[in-house]
Amino acid sequence: MDLLHNLAIGFNTALSIQNLLYCFIGVLLGTLIGVLPGLGSVPTIAMLLPLTYVLPPVSALIMLAGIYYGAQYGGSTTSILVNLPGESSSIVTCLDGYQMARNGRAGAALAISALGSFFGGTVATMMVAGFAPPLSDLAMQFGPAEYFSLMVLGLIGAVVLAHGSLIKAVGMIILGLLIGMIGMDVNSGVARFTLNVTELLDGINLVPLAMGLFAFSEILYNLEGTEKREVFTDKVSGLWLTRQEFKESLPAVIRGTVLGSMLGLLPGGGAVLSSFAAYTVEKKLSRFPEKFGTGAIAGVAGPESANNAGAMTSFIPMLTLGIPPNAVMALMIGAMTIYNIQPGPQVMTRNPELFWGLVTSMWIGNVMLLILNLPLIQMWVKLLLVPYRILYPAILLFCSIGVYSVQNNTVDVLLTIPLGILGYIFMKLGCEPAPLMLGFILGPMMEENLRRTLLLSLGDPTIFFTRPLSAVLLLMAAALVVIVALPAISKKRETVFVEEK
Repeated sequence: MDLLHNLAIGFNTALSIQNLLYCFIGVLLGTLIGVLPGLGSVPTIAMLLPLTYVLPPVSALIMLAGIYYGAQYGGSTTSILVNLPGESSSIVTCLDGYQMARNGRAGAALAISALGSFFGGTVATMMVAGFAPPLSDLAMQFGPAEYFSLMVLGLIGAVVLAHGSLIKAVGMIILGLLIGMIGMDVNSGVARFTLNVTELLDGINLVPLAMGLFAFSEILYNLEGTEKREVFTDKVSGLWLTRQEFKESLPAVIRGTVLGSMLGLLPGGGAVLSSFAAYTVEKKLSRFPEKFGTGAIAGVAGPESANNAGAMTSFIPMLTLGIPPNAVMALMIGAMTIYNIQPGPQVMTRNPELFWGLVTSMWIGNVMLLILNLPLIQMWVKLLLVPYRILYPAILLFCSIGVYSVQNNTVDVLLTIPLGILGYIFMKLGCEPAPLMLGFILGPMMEENLRRTLLLSLGDPTIFFTRPLSAVLLLMAAALVVIVALPAISKKRETVFVEEK
């Protein structure tokens, strides 16, 4: 009965005219940025953070959430029609989706992408509504020691689940922690790593960091590309599946939804990890694995269901524990702090309209996306024909305006230049910037909880092991390190993220 009462509160909030409007704006913008290569959900949400100052908290978070899961829908359109992933979670959709388009089945690929995303998003939303309250009750028992241990587990999980080399992921986490230390020490008031720049006394702002590492670096990287875009505008027809295609895609959708829902909960997880893992699973289970890469519909259905489910369930640790599992959730925490809302277990009790309004808006947004996605395909395709020489300067302009408007500070805009170059270097070296973002967000929180714990224990570090819940979390972190160090596990981990040619 409590769940029904809470859902009633949520629908009452989400179905207001204002919140419906911002939900629609969010999913429409999300689909648009998912379609356009070179602009992802992270820089877009960072760019729009200043706009949330003038919006009510519920409307702002509903819109930002809509951008995130809407981008998972839009990213599949370019993957299928142009072989360019608009979102990183849509990379694996290129493998079979584009081949289906070349074979004249672009309509079927787009249809299963939309239907699979809707199913995955709907199931994951139900999971958020069902699992969030018990997790929130558990988190109420957390003290500073438990929160520190949980963040240690989160960062180690982000390392384990990051793409590529473990050494590089560890390096990015440490760099993120160091960048998070820039500014004034909370206890002593001493300036740290500011290079005598007074504007850095408050630390580096989240918005220019996200813009530089994700938006500017992506544009620099894409400028190297010389490939011509072959858009299958004339082959988008027959937006329905044959009986055989439906039979092959249904189990893939269910498996992708289950897998994405579980992986979205993990630190470093979310849509990207879910889509890669789902594709690997489908290829392993298929009776005809040789068809994958040549237009297998299961290679589209599984990842597309998984990435939307993973995007939805990644809200659970952010809302209940205050721990961002990925870079987008880190920005969502930044949006909540704008309104002095502390993410964590108390959100549900102190702001039930915000929590349940956000949860129910996810289902409403998925319905909107299902209705919008297929009829607007021709319009999205037209946008793909916009030349890069027009598209990229416009993106840079809006990003710079967004960075400046946060604090009206030119130093923030100037910071995006070295950060963009740094992000470009990371991409060339195969270093993923998402662990850096998690380290940057969690670093100050870890330091605060570490100091608070040692203050309460009179400097005794054994408190982390004498408190049962903290000890369990640290043991889980240690177990993760040991498991991933095993040669067999390490080899399997690498194969999950391999892009097949």
